[in-house]
Amino acid sequence: MNDQPWEAALNAAREAAEAAGEVIRHYWRRGVEVEIKSDATPVTVADREAEQAIRNILASALPGAAIYGEEFGLDDDHAERLWLVDPLDGTKSFVRRTPFFSTQIALMHKGELVLGVSSAPIYGETMWASLGGGTWFNGERVRVAPTFDMAQASLSIGNVKTLTADARWQVLGAMIRDSNRIRGYGDFCHYHLLARGALDLVIESDVNILDVAALAVIVREAGGVFTDLEGKSLNLDTRSVLAGTPAIHAQALQRFAMANA
Repeated sequence: MNDQPWEAALNAAREAAEAAGEVIRHYWRRGVEVEIKSDATPVTVADREAEQAIRNILASALPGAAIYGEEFGLDDDHAERLWLVDPLDGTKSFVRRTPFFSTQIALMHKGELVLGVSSAPIYGETMWASLGGGTWFNGERVRVAPTFDMAQASLSIGNVKTLTADARWQVLGAMIRDSNRIRGYGDFCHYHLLARGALDLVIESDVNILDVAALAVIVREAGGVFTDLEGKSLNLDTRSVLAGTPAIHAQALQRFAMANA
């Protein structure tokens, strides 16, 4: 990873994720009260303090860059460089005492995602990637599997509530029947598995860009393809995900496209 153009920013993101992890571990041991936000999703003091810890480090590391965080919003919508931060993605899991939550930090430069850090402090797993620098897990570079045939593919679905209401639900059912196996790892977990070759396709129809921006860089730099369900590149309005090995992603995209024809 030496001499990569985004190395300093990546190091800052990793430091910020670790600082957030300290906050999260503290409240995981202690317990927290839960508030309900205007969009009916839960939030805790752990979310807010973790984001503040992240913001403090990122603002110092990359002056002039804007920060768009889950809890404190967007501080500048004209900057060329934009940090995308979800300090505790999976608050529902956090408050129900399951370890499937994470800190997500990504950097977007002129609309392009250039680095990402995904840290799950209780689950005990961190991955990171930068444009041209590959994807790293436990100090080793990782890649997606070479899976080519849907019959050999392992699929995972996350939030698919919207997808169940239209023709894509039947498409998903057919893919499940044609695949080797189906799982629902959800959250950060299935993207980590995809990036390190243990899974072949991830499908979600109801996400926020802050949930998946870092994971998109991680999957792409591992040799995978990461788009929305229509095959479009990610942007701040992205609400769905189709991520997979190149061959399996292409086959899944073609199937979903036929459903909309």
